[in-house]
Amino acid sequence: MGRKIVVRQTKTALVDARREIVFRVFRFNAEFDVLPHYDDFALKVSRGEVLLDALNRIKAELDSSLSYRKSCRHGICGSCAIKVENQAVLACKANLFALADRYGEVLTLEPLNKRLAPRDLIANKSGFWENYRAVNPWLEAEIDESSPKENLIPPAINDRLNGADACVACGICFYSCPVVAENDRFLGPAALAKSYRFAADIRDQALGDRLRLANSDRIGIWNCVKCYQCHETCPKEVSPIDKIIKLHAISAENNANVDSIAFRHAKAFKTSIQKSGRLDEAANVIESAGLFGALRHIREAFSMLRRGKLPFGVKKIDKLDEVQKLVKSASAPQSPDKERR
Repeated sequence: MGRKIVVRQTKTALVDARREIVFRVFRFNAEFDVLPHYDDFALKVSRGEVLLDALNRIKAELDSSLSYRKSCRHGICGSCAIKVENQAVLACKANLFALADRYGEVLTLEPLNKRLAPRDLIANKSGFWENYRAVNPWLEAEIDESSPKENLIPPAINDRLNGADACVACGICFYSCPVVAENDRFLGPAALAKSYRFAADIRDQALGDRLRLANSDRIGIWNCVKCYQCHETCPKEVSPIDKIIKLHAISAENNANVDSIAFRHAKAFKTSIQKSGRLDEAANVIESAGLFGALRHIREAFSMLRRGKLPFGVKKIDKLDEVQKLVKSASAPQSPDKERR
């Protein structure tokens, strides 16, 4: 009796191995152009190519005047950061097939910052670097450079530093941050993540200065709106928002933010929820800004009163004890940095 042979057809990686993509590229030369424009370049690309491969091919085969930055090609220098469909990526890590699957066969390429781009896809990152330098991104310590012993730190603390040290200063989180877009004085996610890196280092001797800067009005951690955009866009998984939250914890442990209106606002919010399970907006304003500061909001108070949004005497919710347990759990120390001092 003969054997029955079953032949199964399988899909291979070679199927649809080539794909045509149109790159709509932002073009501008500050020396000659009054306004920017966009040029379209069509390329057939393979499954393994990344965006930087496409840019190199456009420059080599179609238009040698195209300008962009590149260097390491391994995702560790941050030079090739640009925006694809308004989402910032590292060109050397962004797979073309994946981009086309997500956005379609026409991809719009722009610099991180269109307003200040001197040429094509090259971003002027002076604002980013100015804010980055403002946090003194280096260790402030009196260390004997000729010491026969290593200046070791506990492994647990080193693990926390490694997360922040992965930053390659590409600027993606900075130019993706909605707060930076509205307030160019805001230090930004990368600078604050770097500030945390040294605030959490037991060898650093400038903790007070770092925390004062981090808690400054308009530029520091209290201006972060917790949108998690920096977490979503960071190509190195640094998660700057995580470092900003830990800076909040370190600031609280060291009483560095007691004079901040934002800190008093957060504290009043917590107190209100603990007392009634609801937000007492009137008490929140008074406790945050003080009695005289609250008088500046008298017009808003009358407007809220007319609409029934300014209650007097907030009623407690049912099962308040459950909410209080949640508040207590959320208020647990988020930073083990007590060992640094």
